[in-house]
Amino acid sequence: MASLYSRLTALDGKGYGAYKSLVGRYDLGRMTLAIDRVQSDPYAPPSKMHVELPNPAPDFHPVPVCDQVARAVARAFRGHRDISIDSPGQEVLPTASCVDRNGTLHIRFFVQLPARGRRILGRAAAHLICDDLPDALEDAFEGFDPTAAVQLYNQQERMRAALGENVAFIADGAILPRATGTSSLPLTGAVPFRSPESLRTNIAGVTGMGIPRGVTVIVGGGFHGKSTLLNALSLGVYNHTLADGREYAVTNPTAVHVRAEDGRAVAGVDISEFISSLPTGADTTHFTTANASGSTSQAASVMEALEACAEVLLIDEDTSATNFMIRDARMKKLVTAEPITPLVDRVRALWRDHGVSTVIVAGGSSAFIDVADTVIAMEDYEPRDATAAAKELAEPVEEQAPFVLPKPRIVAALKTQHGKRKKQPQAKDAGTIRHGKENVDISAVEQVVSRSQTAGIARALGWVEDHVDGRTPLTQLAEDATAATSALIHGDDHPGALVMPRPLEVAFALSRHRGLKV
Repeated sequence: MASLYSRLTALDGKGYGAYKSLVGRYDLGRMTLAIDRVQSDPYAPPSKMHVELPNPAPDFHPVPVCDQVARAVARAFRGHRDISIDSPGQEVLPTASCVDRNGTLHIRFFVQLPARGRRILGRAAAHLICDDLPDALEDAFEGFDPTAAVQLYNQQERMRAALGENVAFIADGAILPRATGTSSLPLTGAVPFRSPESLRTNIAGVTGMGIPRGVTVIVGGGFHGKSTLLNALSLGVYNHTLADGREYAVTNPTAVHVRAEDGRAVAGVDISEFISSLPTGADTTHFTTANASGSTSQAASVMEALEACAEVLLIDEDTSATNFMIRDARMKKLVTAEPITPLVDRVRALWRDHGVSTVIVAGGSSAFIDVADTVIAMEDYEPRDATAAAKELAEPVEEQAPFVLPKPRIVAALKTQHGKRKKQPQAKDAGTIRHGKENVDISAVEQVVSRSQTAGIARALGWVEDHVDGRTPLTQLAEDATAATSALIHGDDHPGALVMPRPLEVAFALSRHRGLKV
């Protein structure tokens, strides 16, 4: 520590570039400090550093332990303007902020090295790195005990594995509403969830509402909690942190939230199960466009989800293309030359032929009642089993034709319009990836939870670009690229702010890339 302090104070007044001489490792007694990368000037992104110290809970699952460490360090860094760490959100996911490498924690953070103009403030840097940083880390680990978080994580994993004949589960007492439309924190004073008796079940020792496999329709008036329930199911593919309110809201890990996306790119997707022909004469068995409509985009998204082996589709009427979802009897008589076969006419075949379940929020149309196995009515954020009443209102439907799953697409190329990239794809924000001079819009990929997870997807896209061989299916490339991102997160280098995505989200980002050729 004394040696590092002396080196930093000796830099006082020198040009900012002299900071680069600090790159290396320093033994600070109970921990090792590694200065991985020094920023090029005072206005560049901050320097990357990490500390290494023994894992205080080596016998526990490393993901929740590292998650708790990152949260504790983030709390300790509050108030330190020049030191920061990528703090986890409400989901508990593998993150580059803290990883366990053979029993040693690597805690990665960012430091804005102080300067006046372009001259080093050496004494300020010495105080920051040799005093403030160790003190903050001491504070983070004072009384540190991840036991409760690890137990919760393990329980969530057991519950998801025990879903059995259910696609999802919401525990009694869960708090599903969020504080605001832009906050993922629980709403104070919200109505606790309570299962209707007919749907109550016990999953791994927790009692609540099971949503059975098959076709489920969620109905109810406006602002009564339909979309809130669906969003909880959507994010139930991830584990949640303590006091989130959705700790015991778990969903089949392959569930996909699908919506319409006007203007998205589509590459070689077979949408003929829903759209038989188009006025342009485009081949719907290999549909490609740079500007999809609401119905073609949603058809493509459903087929891409099925290509990626999704077992559950989550759909909200409010974010869907109406003509993709339904078509009533009078409209069928009035417009006979209609190339769209709506979802309502295919959803039972999807379940019957392939065991793919669908959960649909329907507020303005009763069409899906005719094909539903389960109907849940939301009233003042409380669920009611309305299946029996819906069956009395349901009308007979014709047997649906067999549903043909899409064939795997083989990736021929992934590139930008301006040739090979000069640097790795980057996350501009949670919904946009910058790849060369291309922007990949993933804002409608509903289960991406943070910019850091988008950054993980971006690094996966870079891996795919480097490994396209013209023989590998898109979904396999997404799996391999996700594994490569995991290796990057757990590797020696400080990779920046990265959170692990699912292979599904990587596949969906690939599918929306305008440089994808299949």
